[in-house]
Amino acid sequence: MSGAKPQAQHGPASDAAAGQAGPSWRDSVPEASAADLENLMGTGLGAAQEQLQRNGGFLPFALVVQNDGEVRLMAVTPADATEGSDGDFDAEAMISDLTELLRQNRDDFRAAAVVCDITLVEEDSDAIHVAAEHRDGSVFAAVLPYSANQTTREWDFGPLAADTNEPAIWVG
Repeated sequence: MSGAKPQAQHGPASDAAAGQAGPSWRDSVPEASAADLENLMGTGLGAAQEQLQRNGGFLPFALVVQNDGEVRLMAVTPADATEGSDGDFDAEAMISDLTELLRQNRDDFRAAAVVCDITLVEEDSDAIHVAAEHRDGSVFAAVLPYSANQTTREWDFGPLAADTNEPAIWVG
């Protein structure tokens, strides 16, 4: 599986998400919203890690918390994964398509997250990126760096760190 990964200038928004002491992002978010965002974050990271372990990579996907509280996965098909393309895909286009799909269906759920594989330019590392937002305007994003361990043939994961994020689904 190959494709152009989005690149990010990583800038931690809060040390609290990485397990550091100090003010937490939760302090400014209603409890129910924080629970939804944390549920999406944990589910998204777990699903991405599982896909990495199983397939060596993963395509961008979305998770939503429906109005009844059920978590569902949403995905789009890569537009340019054609016969003979060797599995190349445009991750940016897929993320854009996912965001548009979420915007069009946002009345059906109360929170959503987009999960994708990015390259952290400054750290020269790959990472799982989860950007979650709630219909009440709460947002939270995090990155989980990873690398292949050639000795164990497993994935090594770095520390989870908060990242900045702007609303993309409940806008306008």
